[in-house]
Amino acid sequence: MSVIDDMWSEFAATAGVDAAYTAWGFGDPGRPDQVSHLGLLVRDGPKRATAGLLSDYAEEGEPLPSVGDYSIVLDGSGEPLCIIVTTEVRVAAFGDVDHQFAWDEGEGDRTLAWWRQAHQGFFRSQGATVDDATQLVLERFDVVWPVAGEPQGR
Repeated sequence: MSVIDDMWSEFAATAGVDAAYTAWGFGDPGRPDQVSHLGLLVRDGPKRATAGLLSDYAEEGEPLPSVGDYSIVLDGSGEPLCIIVTTEVRVAAFGDVDHQFAWDEGEGDRTLAWWRQAHQGFFRSQGATVDDATQLVLERFDVVWPVAGEPQGR
């Protein structure tokens, strides 16, 4: 069993959850430092949202996230950091993302201006041009493991 499976088994047994999960890291997989940084923002706060290009889901043949989905967040070396559960999913235009969503993403100075600039730059680095009409998948989540305030194993 891997450390990812071990984390899931411990969480599932403690929480009484019988569900599937995925394991992945936030950001550009080619930049492990970024993946670790974003993963720690999730585990330790304040990151509680993320945005992705709707077109990427279709191109990769991936289903959209759904409320109730569980994910193990990985760091840049593939080690598990925490478990999240999706609490909200909506599709919206880049130009319709609001201040609250930018704040909930928990990155940079948490302003909408910073969010827009950072996401345009990130999507551009992935080969996509983004304008106000570009459709995004906006996802909110809660951290469910480790439980806040409890020491972490590892």
